[in-house]
Amino acid sequence: MSEPHVSLQRLRTLGSIMDELVVIRGTRIRIGLDPVLGLIPGVGDFIGASISMYALFVAARLGTPPSVVLRMAGNILVDAVLGSVPFLGDLFDVGWKSNLRNIALLERYAATPARTRRTSQLLVAGVVIVVLGVIVAAAWAGAAAFRRIRGML
Repeated sequence: MSEPHVSLQRLRTLGSIMDELVVIRGTRIRIGLDPVLGLIPGVGDFIGASISMYALFVAARLGTPPSVVLRMAGNILVDAVLGSVPFLGDLFDVGWKSNLRNIALLERYAATPARTRRTSQLLVAGVVIVVLGVIVAAAWAGAAAFRRIRGML
C-alpha cells in the first residue's frame, strides 16, 4: 500500500473511533469518543481536539495546500469551541463530527484537487473577511461607547 493510502486509512479508523464508534440503541445515531471526552469538565474537549489535530499533520505531510489544512483546522476549532459548552456542546459534538468532515475533505481533495483548493480558499477568505468585519465593528462600537461615556462626564 502507498503511504497516502495508509495515512488516509489510519485517519478513517481514527475518525470512526472519535465520531461514530457505537450506535445508540433504538436510533440511527452514532457517537464516538469525542462527545464522551467532552463530558470531562475542563480538559475533555482539549483532549478531543488534540487527537483530531493528527489529521492536520497527515494532511500537511501529504502535501495538502494550506487553504485545505486551514479549513480542516477550522472544523476542529468549531468542534472544540462549541463542544466546550456544557451539555449542549456534547450534543453538538454528536452531530458535527469534525473528524469525519476532515477525512471527507481530504478525500475530496485527492479526487478533485483544484476544485477543493478553490472552495477552501474562498471559505478561508470569507472567514477572514467576517472576522475582520467583527473586529472593525467591535472597535467602532467601543470607540462610540467611549465617546458617549466621555461626553457624559
